[in-house]
Amino acid sequence: MADTAYPYASGTARRTDWGAIWSGVFTFIAIWSVFGALGLAIFASAASPNAANPVTGMSTGMGIWVIVLTTVAMYIAGQASGRLAGLTNRHDGLLHGLVMFGLSVAGVIVLISIAGSTLSGGAGVNAGVHSSYAYNLVSTMGWWGFVALLLGWLAAMVGASAGVEQKPVAVQQQIRPAA
Repeated sequence: MADTAYPYASGTARRTDWGAIWSGVFTFIAIWSVFGALGLAIFASAASPNAANPVTGMSTGMGIWVIVLTTVAMYIAGQASGRLAGLTNRHDGLLHGLVMFGLSVAGVIVLISIAGSTLSGGAGVNAGVHSSYAYNLVSTMGWWGFVALLLGWLAAMVGASAGVEQKPVAVQQQIRPAA
């Protein structure tokens, strides 16, 4: 993909490095899917299959896991994006982290939509179970998801800003003649 140049007020150009942003997206998806599957395996195996609601308590554990996992994965992905962009300004790193976060969220929504459609056989929402427990689970996970996205957004921007390499600025010293 071609880089887009945005002019500064001083006339120099700043470039958006889409390769670095896409690398951050794939880094996030890789970390999030691997460790998300680990968390699902841990909390699903801890659920009691003989109980009336076998996943009682699983939503709290998974919620905390999703928050921590999203925050850490976004920070690492943002750091990779900021470092690979080759930027020297932390503010540009913040913007790269923000774009990487938005693209990551859009990508995860598309992947979840495709997976949900595939699992329901193409029937969509009508194929789901309509129980009060399912609605409570979705509403609880909605709040966990909001907190995870909020902290992930901040972590992506901080990570990308931290990934920017600060290059030393040459300072010219003027030698004044002796009086």
